[in-house]
Amino acid sequence: MNKLVYVIAGKDDSLVSSRCEQLLDSLIEQSQKATGLFNADPDSNSITEVLDELRTAPFLTDKRIVTVKKADEFVTKYRDLLEPYFDNPCPTGILILTVGSWKSNTKLAKKLQSIGELISVEAPRRGELPQQLASYANDAYSKKISRSAAELLIEITGDELPRLYCEIDKLAMFADKEKAITEKHIESLIGHNRLFNAFSVIDSIIAGNAPEAVERLRGMFADDKSAEYTVVGAFAFHFRRMFTAKAMTNKGDSIGLIIKKLQIWSNKDRFFDQLKQIPLKQIGKYLQRLAETDYAIKTGRTQAPVAMEQMVLSLAAK
Repeated sequence: MNKLVYVIAGKDDSLVSSRCEQLLDSLIEQSQKATGLFNADPDSNSITEVLDELRTAPFLTDKRIVTVKKADEFVTKYRDLLEPYFDNPCPTGILILTVGSWKSNTKLAKKLQSIGELISVEAPRRGELPQQLASYANDAYSKKISRSAAELLIEITGDELPRLYCEIDKLAMFADKEKAITEKHIESLIGHNRLFNAFSVIDSIIAGNAPEAVERLRGMFADDKSAEYTVVGAFAFHFRRMFTAKAMTNKGDSIGLIIKKLQIWSNKDRFFDQLKQIPLKQIGKYLQRLAETDYAIKTGRTQAPVAMEQMVLSLAAK
């Protein structure tokens, strides 16, 4: 049975928004949203308008749904009027609030327990993402995706779950009647250009050709609108693979074993030429600098094109 009030709380706006859309899809048919759904703007719609919408008789649907997204200030401002509504909610209306935080010791929180549901949204840890993707692919498309394939997708695309779900949507269509989404699907549909372009930039970095490295990097951003979100993952994929391959080489493992374990199916000669020119310690420094760059981008201290160009110039100079 549907609740009359839902509160979706979480720090990540994209995850909260995605969870809100999932909830809406479970509550109301797409064809009924035109008449049964009202998306209130917390900055321009008052509590009176929101409550009036909730109490409006449903038209061509059995319920009336009102959403108020990013409602933290809205809840604070109208708490005294929301409390009596929580005591006596409209039986044909469903209120959905999305907030950054929801304190459990308030009157509203206690009243919610009897009429509604609190949905807490937390970003999964990096190690949990492959299982999340496997569950999503299975539930949404009845397709399997191995942990290694999921890891490759994360490396290329980044660790934002909504974006990863969108890539799974495209991959499921691309895989068509096949029962599993494989590494080959990912490389063919998503990763080939990104990985190849990053590989070329790394070639120039190792050769110490800074102008060429920067030119190729700028080409990545010019050719791919999503590069701002995926460029770090493309470089991380190569640097981590280089680090593992170099460590295996130093240990005496054969090239054949390295190729098989790391699934190096293209650019094999260039890849091993790169390894010959750079020591393991230097690759480790590349990874450290990339991690610092990634942190600066994610914390808003800089933009991806600027940060990556500075990194490329620094690495090529060394």
